[in-house]
This record gives sequence, structure tokens and C-alpha cells, in this order.
Amino acid sequence: MRCMLSQVQKELESTQRENIFHSRCLINNKVCSLIIDGRSSANVASTRVVEKHSLETIPHAKPYKLTWISKEEEIDVNIQVLINFSIGNYMDEVLCDDVPMEAIHLLLGKPWQFDKHTLHDGHTNKFYFHFHGKKITLAPLSPQEKIKKIPQKYYLPIKVPKQVGHSPSHSPFSLQIKKER
Repeated sequence: MRCMLSQVQKELESTQRENIFHSRCLINNKVCSLIIDGRSSANVASTRVVEKHSLETIPHAKPYKLTWISKEEEIDVNIQVLINFSIGNYMDEVLCDDVPMEAIHLLLGKPWQFDKHTLHDGHTNKFYFHFHGKKITLAPLSPQEKIKKIPQKYYLPIKVPKQVGHSPSHSPFSLQIKKER
């Protein structure tokens, strides 16, 4: 029995070798997609989430221009939103930039990791941190869980973009921020 469990654990860990952290969270009791990516220099909420939940927005303190993969297309980021979310028993809020992205609902970037003093285990792809005196461990979805269907009434739908050329060193969700001169 112990040998079987060890084998399953090794298989799960090997599936994380080239994956960024994918999970699901609840925002206003709706299941939403979540990515944690330390290469992203901002926390980002999809405009779709903001609109569907009628969340109150505020002007961005430091507006900027954003480019995703294509440097030709820039987006003005000038609005922020405070997102209350939960992952299991972990409930928190995060200030996010409101960006019209369709691939995910919530992207927790370097600012969230910095503020929470997270530790990332690159082998298991788990995040560890303390929150209100409790040790929190966030585990990623397995590749099978990522594609698992959720009943529509619980899920805020996303539009999945056509597959873009992708290598492990360049996530399609990493943000590039252009400094205003």
C-alpha cells in the first residue's frame, strides 16, 4: 500500500515540472479559475469577473500600459478592484488590476507572493505561507483536474484562447509592463 501511494505522489509531482500553478477559487460563491505566477508583476482580475459580480472599482493609483504576448497590442490599465476570494478554508482579499483577459479569472502575481511572504516548492508546485497565525498550503490542480467540468450553475465561464506558442520559460500569462515616460 505504501509503495502504491509513493508511486502516485511521484506521478503527481512529475506532472508539475512544466506547469504554472492552476487552481480554482470562489468569488461571490462562484467557482473561478486562478493562477499564481511569480513572473507576473501585477495581481490581475478579469474584467468579466468584475462585471459579472458588479464589483466596485477604483481609479488605479499608478496607471500603466500592458502588453501580453504581442508587443503591438497595448492595454491601458487604469482601474483596480478589491477581490474577496477563498480557496478551501483560506479566505482573503487582494487588490487587483482590472484587465480584459479571457483565459483566467484571477491572476495572483509577484505582489501577492511578496505581501504573503510565500514560499514556493518548485518540485511540487505548492505554495506555503502563514495567514492569521495559521500555516496555509496551496496545492495546484492536477492536469486531469484542470480540465474537469464543473456544473454551469457554480462556474463563471471563461473563453479559452486559441493555443499560442508556449514554452515553460515564457508563460502566456506573464505580464509585461511598459513604464510611462
